[in-house]
Formats: sequence, structure tokens, C-alpha cells
Amino acid sequence: MSNPLLSLLNIELPIIQSPMVGVSTPRLAAAVSNAGGLGSIGIGASSVEQARVMLRETAALTDKPFNVNLFCHRPAVHDPVRESQWLDVLAPFFSEFDAPPPTALREIYTSFVEDPDMLHMLQEEKPAVVSFHFGLPSQPAIDALKGAGIVLLCSVTSLAEARMAEGAGVDVLVAQGYEAGGHRGVFDPRQDSEMGTFALVRVLSAGCRLPIIAAGGIMDGAGINAVMQLGASAAQLGTAFILCPESCANGAYREALKGPRAHQTQVTRVISGRPARGMVNRNFTSLEAGAVALPDYPFTYDANKALNAAANAKGKTDFAVQWAGQGAPLAREMPAAALVKWLAAPVQS
Repeated sequence: MSNPLLSLLNIELPIIQSPMVGVSTPRLAAAVSNAGGLGSIGIGASSVEQARVMLRETAALTDKPFNVNLFCHRPAVHDPVRESQWLDVLAPFFSEFDAPPPTALREIYTSFVEDPDMLHMLQEEKPAVVSFHFGLPSQPAIDALKGAGIVLLCSVTSLAEARMAEGAGVDVLVAQGYEAGGHRGVFDPRQDSEMGTFALVRVLSAGCRLPIIAAGGIMDGAGINAVMQLGASAAQLGTAFILCPESCANGAYREALKGPRAHQTQVTRVISGRPARGMVNRNFTSLEAGAVALPDYPFTYDANKALNAAANAKGKTDFAVQWAGQGAPLAREMPAAALVKWLAAPVQS
């Protein structure tokens, strides 16, 4: 099959594997790309040199295009009062695991909007595709990436965001519905329309001229066909690939996804400071911000990672971050290439 988006991305199948920082790997991305889809790696949590290594590892495993994803969140503002108050809220949970809470929180991820070294690296390595999450970088950065011949994707959750991305010159919109696992790509987390995938695809199809990749709750060929009937040119799947042996999801994460908790996903801000959907555990049932204002992302995330480490040291996964979308019960355990082939069969028929 063929459509203008597939020609633009130089891929055979309308299947994009979501970047999924902490789950996706060069092996997974390469396997998906080699099977005819578009594999992805997420470098939002990586240093420039770590990111360069990931790009080169992926390129060594495939001669096909792959996507490199960047975090474009508003840079965090250090607020000692909010950070101290949140650590006070978490202190009893640290005590439960005989661990002291951190004395301070770190900005563990650098936003691409203020990372010229990452931009320079991408200009040197020239991946075929780059995608943005949480917003857009500066116009000069967008222009520089386009000037390097890179196709640009941007996650959007509303028509307003889509029009901003379109005006900035990106090539493709990733319409992320509320069903999607992991972090919401909303530009401003205070203004989330919470639109579902189907409604969002239809609204963007009517209001934008750019090709659309649908994301959120899509787990099989029937779902891919459905979003393409609604106006998308391809589908992005994340949760569907977590059980692949090429992902780096740990054993507890995999077992949770194969069990009853896959039927229980919710969106919360208390894990990272930004809304994100995952399988319900004590991150969702025990942590409540209440009257306490959360620190900025990713300061809040640093606190949660420390709490999870304390729990892990006691053999507990109570506070493990296990992102998953609403389609999680449909996850299948098979190699990535076989999964792509299975996903594509109903689409090609």
C-alpha cells in the first residue's frame, strides 16, 4: 500500500513504533524499521553523547529510516518551597522503606528548547526523522533540522496545538488521544482538552492540511484500519511493543502488562509533574498532591525515581513507573518483526 505520508517517511507500512523512553531500544527501533514500519528511539532522557551512541547503534542495525524523539517541555523553574513541601508529602513512604528522602531535587532532563549541543549533534548525525513531544523547539532549531533534510513530526493533543505545529513548519502531526500510555504530549499541562483519539483525528482532518499519525489505544490491525478510515495516514503504537523481547521493559513491567492490572490504567500528574497514563499501583492510589503544589517537571519525576529506588531496594515494585495505554489488555508477546507483520496483515488485505 502507499500514501503520501509513507512516501515522505520512506516506509512501506503505516505503522510507527512509539519512542517510549525507558522501553524502546536501538534493537526494537531497528527491528520495526527493517519490517517496513518506522522504528523510534527516545533521547529526551539522554545526554548528547548517550543520544549519539543510540543513534549510531540503531543505524548500525538498519539501513531504513527511524525516528528520534525529543522532549520540548518548558524548562523547569526551581522552587525550593514547592520541592520541600512535596518531599515532606513523600517522607512517610520513604520511611516505609527505611530510606531517607532526597535533600534536594534535580532537573534530570534537559529540554531540547535550551539544548544547542543536542541540535548540533542531530545536524551532524542527520537521522531521517525527528519528532517533538511536549511542544515545539525554537523556530531556528526547526529551520536548522529541516535544512539538514530531516522530516519533522510533532505530538499534538488539540487543534490549537496542531495549528501551532503547522505554522512552525513541521511536516506531520502525531494526534495523541487521551487513551495513549505514557506522558501526554500537551504543550501546556494546565490546558488539556483530553480528547480521545478518534475525535482528535477527525477534528485535525477537518482543520489541518498536514498528514496525521493517530496515537492512543491502537493495538491491532483493526485499530489501524479504523483511524485510517477517519483520516489518519498511519498509526503510532507504543503499548503494543512493550512485550517484544527487543524492548528493555523489566520483568515486573512485563508481568503486570500480562495480568489484571493491564485493565486498570489512569492518568496522573504526581509521578512526574506532567499528566501521564500508566497501570495503577501506589503511585496512583497512595500519592495525592492535595493542597500541595507539585514541583515542575522533571523535578517531581526525580522524587518519584528516588522513591521507586527505595522500594526496589526492599524488593517492592509498589511505586514502579509502568506506562501503558487503555488498549493494554490486548498486548501480545512476540518479536517486533512478527508483531509488525501481524499488525499489517489486516491493513494490507
